[in-house]
Amino acid sequence: MKSGFVAILGRPNVGKSTLLNALTGEKVAIVSTKPQTTRNRIIGVVEVPARKGIHPAAQIVFVDTPGVHKPGSHLDRRMLQEIYDALETRDLVLVLMDATRRVQLEAASETQVPESGSEAFTEPTPNIKSAAPQVSHGAWASEDEFLLGLIRNLDCPVFLVLTKIDLVPKDHLLPLIDTLTRQFGFAQVIPVSARKRDGLDLLVRKIVEVLPTGERYYPKDQYTDQPQRFMVAELIRERILAETGEEVPYASAVVIERFEEAEPPAPPRKKGQAPARLPLTRIAAAIYCERDGQKAILIGKGGSKLKEIGTGARRQIESLLGTRVYLELRVIVEPNWRESRSFVESLNWRNQLERLAEDQFTEKPGSAEE
Repeated sequence: MKSGFVAILGRPNVGKSTLLNALTGEKVAIVSTKPQTTRNRIIGVVEVPARKGIHPAAQIVFVDTPGVHKPGSHLDRRMLQEIYDALETRDLVLVLMDATRRVQLEAASETQVPESGSEAFTEPTPNIKSAAPQVSHGAWASEDEFLLGLIRNLDCPVFLVLTKIDLVPKDHLLPLIDTLTRQFGFAQVIPVSARKRDGLDLLVRKIVEVLPTGERYYPKDQYTDQPQRFMVAELIRERILAETGEEVPYASAVVIERFEEAEPPAPPRKKGQAPARLPLTRIAAAIYCERDGQKAILIGKGGSKLKEIGTGARRQIESLLGTRVYLELRVIVEPNWRESRSFVESLNWRNQLERLAEDQFTEKPGSAEE
């Protein structure tokens, strides 16, 4: 069989998460019309059955990344680091471009990419010489040019994927394709509509063609590497994105404080007896924001907005977990948290798992939870 990692890159609001969900057939990533929805690398695993005479069976590990945008805070720089990390382990890169938006490519031939110590990117970066040219200054002529700069020196195939093609006339695609292919020699150019599933089969088939032969990276029935705790936090954040406006969504973060998994329901005592009620999962989460005014918006008059967020999130969480859910939310003001290195790092679910493992290891036998 074939298997490999496929990094998905694109500007904010280009439809990366929508595409990932359509390819996996599961809600792997939250979706919003607001930019910067994705903050972490998100893996979606797709099992492709063999097609006789066309391609062997394959496992495609898609790695969705945050949207490429100019970093203005430590959180933004951490999101940019997630993109670099995804490019370090990849067999193929998909560059997504929104077919409805004008691409800005106005600079000269060499795109500038932030390096360690530059004004635009001040975090230590891994060895990304194969991913992009390094320059002494971090000025971006445009985010589209920066995106193409990230892939200019890659040593793997790069596909251009034009998204949202159902929203534009087909004759408008040709000038866009011509502009982009003059900037970079893409191995494939594939127009798709994730909403209508147009072009997805072709995209999967072309991906399988270039993947190396190998074993599965994940079990056959696993569709993501994310723990349920993280997915629950993301579903709560999705409701915040949907229910609030202005600066609140970007200044909000969600941390799961308690996650008590439900016990499986008892089997029926007699033949034909209705099964017991679905078990109950108890979840407590903290919503962090940066200012008192944002807290007031999140809570709403008499707690109405927080109730709306909780009700919408609970329905989605119940669908994810397959249980009833008791969801408790509270709002905490953490001034300027987006500039706090320690706080931003604590939001990464991989770091959260490490802390949980450490807590369980150091917990004294017989100690009671308060």
